[in-house]
Amino acid sequence: MQRGHRFPAPPPCHGPLGRASTTPLRTRAGQKSDATPPPSSQNARHDRSAESAMKGMPNATTRPKRVRRSRRTPRDDDARNELVWRSLESAQQCLLNQDYGTAFVHYLLALNLAPGLKDYARESFRVTLFKWTEELDSLGRVQDLFDCYEQALELFPVDEVIVNSMGEHLFRMGFRDEAAGHFHKALKLRPDFAEAKENFYRAANWLVERWHFLMLNDRRRNQKYRQAIQKAVESGCSTVLDIGTGTGILGMCAKQAGAARVYACELSKTMYELACEVVSANGMNGTIKILHKKSLEMEVPKDIPERVSLVVTETVDAGLFGEGIVESLTHAWKHLLLPPQNPQDPYSSPALTGRVIPAGATVFGMALECSEIRRHHRVCVLEAGGLSLCAMGGVHSPVSCSLDADDSTEPYTTERLSQVPGGYAALTEPFRALDIDFNSVQELEGLCSREGSRFRLPVTRDGMLDALAMWFELHLDKETSLSTGPQEDTCWEQAIYPVQHLSECSLKAGDELLVEVSCKDSCLRIHAIAVVRDGLVTSLDDSASGPVCGQTLGTEAELCSALASLQTGRSGSQHACVLESSEIAMINNVQYHESYSRALEKLLRALRASRGPQGGEGAEPNPLYVLDVSEGFSALPLMAGRQASVKAYSSVEKQRHQTLLRRLAKENGLRPDSLEFWLCRAGEDNRDAASAAPSDSGTTMLQRPSSEQLWSAIVLDCVEICGLLRQKLMEKATLARCLLEDGGRIFPERIVMYGQLVESDALLQESAVQGRELTLGFDIAPFINQFTVPVHVFLDLSTLCCKHLSEPTELFVLDLMNSSANHTSQEVKVCTTSAGRLTAIPFWYQLHLDEEISISTFSAYSHWKQAAVVLQQPVEVSAGEVVCLSIKVHKNSLSITARKGEEPTTDPTHPNS
Repeated sequence: MQRGHRFPAPPPCHGPLGRASTTPLRTRAGQKSDATPPPSSQNARHDRSAESAMKGMPNATTRPKRVRRSRRTPRDDDARNELVWRSLESAQQCLLNQDYGTAFVHYLLALNLAPGLKDYARESFRVTLFKWTEELDSLGRVQDLFDCYEQALELFPVDEVIVNSMGEHLFRMGFRDEAAGHFHKALKLRPDFAEAKENFYRAANWLVERWHFLMLNDRRRNQKYRQAIQKAVESGCSTVLDIGTGTGILGMCAKQAGAARVYACELSKTMYELACEVVSANGMNGTIKILHKKSLEMEVPKDIPERVSLVVTETVDAGLFGEGIVESLTHAWKHLLLPPQNPQDPYSSPALTGRVIPAGATVFGMALECSEIRRHHRVCVLEAGGLSLCAMGGVHSPVSCSLDADDSTEPYTTERLSQVPGGYAALTEPFRALDIDFNSVQELEGLCSREGSRFRLPVTRDGMLDALAMWFELHLDKETSLSTGPQEDTCWEQAIYPVQHLSECSLKAGDELLVEVSCKDSCLRIHAIAVVRDGLVTSLDDSASGPVCGQTLGTEAELCSALASLQTGRSGSQHACVLESSEIAMINNVQYHESYSRALEKLLRALRASRGPQGGEGAEPNPLYVLDVSEGFSALPLMAGRQASVKAYSSVEKQRHQTLLRRLAKENGLRPDSLEFWLCRAGEDNRDAASAAPSDSGTTMLQRPSSEQLWSAIVLDCVEICGLLRQKLMEKATLARCLLEDGGRIFPERIVMYGQLVESDALLQESAVQGRELTLGFDIAPFINQFTVPVHVFLDLSTLCCKHLSEPTELFVLDLMNSSANHTSQEVKVCTTSAGRLTAIPFWYQLHLDEEISISTFSAYSHWKQAAVVLQQPVEVSAGEVVCLSIKVHKNSLSITARKGEEPTTDPTHPNS
């Protein structure tokens, strides 16, 4: 998600001569670099070009040597004071002139020489620091940026605003662990610091994923792992290595079972530190050696003194191999484990041989029909908002089984099929796709070179082939297994391989579906390649050719020969374009586009009418200007561009998105000059000022269309796909209002937030380790529950397992056209309709485009998900009781607290909106 800085209002700068001046600052947000990977320390550029702006300035970070010297004379004091005040005056003048680098150096000099002035200059120094580091960030001068923060923290070591801001930079650059540490420190310095709390919650979501809580709450899974480990240790496996230890629970199980020596490794710094705390708290400090290291980098005796007799791990994802278990176990057998048991010597001592838990796995799959999967991976509509979408035939999501797919694609996505909206229908019986023995190094090494296997699956019912689903049974040992199947109550989801290279694929009962399973790159791939109906083979592969396709085959031998000749490589469509699955779902959201089309047409018609006749007969009227600053792909500018005398501007940045919009514009007969790309235009208009005024795309977009014109309509992307309001929404709305012509409008003009009281154990299970009982006898909950976040995102409320305790209720209103109508806090009283435990408050939004037209983010075809506040302490309620919800808005965050009747407020929650 895009992260931005929250700068304080420009403080008055009091110069040494007593005059006060307010420092004007240009509006600039942080760079859109949240997805930027952590830069390598070897490759990070240490650009020192700012030295030219600082030439002649003393080095403020150089400390004088501690030597005995004579007492300072009054003349020395006068000179020192003169230097301090001149530096402060120069700093303020540079700040006024937006020369932030020079201003920063002047402040460093003055405050190092006169620490007593820190409180006086704190606010101005903060603004200077934030503006200067923002420029350094935009120029890619990462090392200089962090040098500035280190210098600032030497001056203000307990300034929570500076600590939090440095954490924001770290988070955006990919240093999640370090960022979380800064946010945590800022909260310790000021526990009510809303921005730091919001940032810590976001970091916690990255560092400790929600499945950790689900797994620790899965008692059945925990018991089975403990039984398998106990059996192995009691049989003689005395040395154990836990790969990917997480909280340390499996390593502690091995030690509790009597293992002589236990080692563990964990790559995540956060989880490594958490595991060390958990192990120490459970009295095993010193008996379990935990390494902050990837197992692939471990060696004997460098990291552990001996080869071990047992490796335990749960580094498996929904696709079984996605977390690298094949590579890690292959390395372990070669470098960390004792040799496997010789099948011809079944009585060899387990202490002298190696084994792995889990011992192996069996993979299953089936074909299915699912409208929810279809609408996220395939364009299913021919028209939206009056636009023909025929040119979008080559659009697909970034999920592909193709071996030649680029790095931006994934071979599968995941779903919890038992809770998918609209449900699913199995078109075939489950089939056994693959078996793997983790105790055989030969199988592990040969897995990637193994030829793909083909299966002929009888189709059991009519339906649309939308995807192939995969799950597995994890064999911990010969007697104990765990299943991740769709009917199981499990913490795992299922792997989904969408069928998206065809406009549609209808199957009939009695058909045979030909499926190929392969593992060429240590990643399981399953895809459908052909359908056999009445002996006729129809390829489902774009590149298959020759006599196979459409040929009637009479004998089994002919059929086998034809299947063998099918090629499974993908030859991309000439007009192929990758869109995110949420963007494809948005294209399929017909109501969304029709609502915007109607609202835009109504507004533009009214504006044309208000202008009256323009020019002489036959003269071209002045155009109306429409700007869409939606995040990602959006077809809304085309709907505006279809109107007469309208110039529409799109903010899409990616070249492939621009190409697709141009193709759609041409197909729909739009004039070439009716659509432009505002990022390119804004970049050209501001090219000369770019180095002096870096800004994020959102702020760059919000400018006049020309020096003489204003916008007729500005479309803001207000809600993130995850279900939260976008960052800096109100700031952008404030700026957008200043750029509208008389009668112009922001879309949406108003946002109404709705919520509902529910009882949901499912949300509790995902939010924290539940109950007062110890987890397998270990004290883990107090440590991992530090990373509990009070808001859950990407929810499907239509399938959420919950009991409704109230009717939907209006919680809050944000008016984007009239900021004076907004409140920073309000109380809402909700009457319960059922008795139960109030555990959560799901919420969603109604986006009002005008007084008559609105869109809900909670509908059957919404491309948005929903979110929910989870209370730290459930509240028991009876039917007919009143629950008071206190809602507060502070900058970009919204907090909700709940209490019964007039009781004091408890259980604070903090959903980031």
